[in-house]
Amino acid sequence: MRRPRTSTYNFGYVPVQFGYAPPDADCRTLPISMGNCLGVETTASTTGDSFVDVLFFPDPAMPCRNFHSDKGCTRKNCKSIHDQGSSLMTMLGYLKGANKTMDICVFTITCDDVRGGYDFRPKSRRPDAHARGVKVRVITDDGQAKGKGSDIQKFIDAGIPVRDDNARTYMHHKFCVIDKKILLNGSFNWSRQAVVGNAENLVIHKDGPIIGRFDEHFTHLWNKYER
Repeated sequence: MRRPRTSTYNFGYVPVQFGYAPPDADCRTLPISMGNCLGVETTASTTGDSFVDVLFFPDPAMPCRNFHSDKGCTRKNCKSIHDQGSSLMTMLGYLKGANKTMDICVFTITCDDVRGGYDFRPKSRRPDAHARGVKVRVITDDGQAKGKGSDIQKFIDAGIPVRDDNARTYMHHKFCVIDKKILLNGSFNWSRQAVVGNAENLVIHKDGPIIGRFDEHFTHLWNKYER
């Protein structure tokens, strides 16, 4: 059996091995990064791996707000989904689980259902992160912050600190660091179009070295965009 051809790179914290596995290789003995072993279940063996889950969008519909309220949904032909395990509901579970800090660095935030995961609505029966004393900070793109439907001004009005890039180029990140322990990162903008329209992904990491890198980068951008 031919041996796989590999190259090892060090991305600051953990050496990661990439390469090509020949067709007759035993995929179960190869690192997770050997990408042509389709259909074979493998387990990441790299020290410090923090992968938890990946969420794929679009969802078939937006979640039913009545269903998730105390009264529940009584509509016979409700077109919203009642699935606690949808990608959006799973994402919101992470946001609502914040205890100390939530650093949001997202290109555009326009979806009230996503914003509800850390909302500041006083009538909400479920205490949101900001009301519970969680330190929330938001970084976004300046052009998107001023766009139609943006929720950024609502954050500012509620006393949540917000900074933007104030540049001709885009602040195009889409990540969130929760309690410096959980990272949500991917192509997913926090918009309704991303929830039910676009093909998007959101990868969740927990307690791994990659979270420290994103936390450091958020701090870098936060200081850079201070005005």
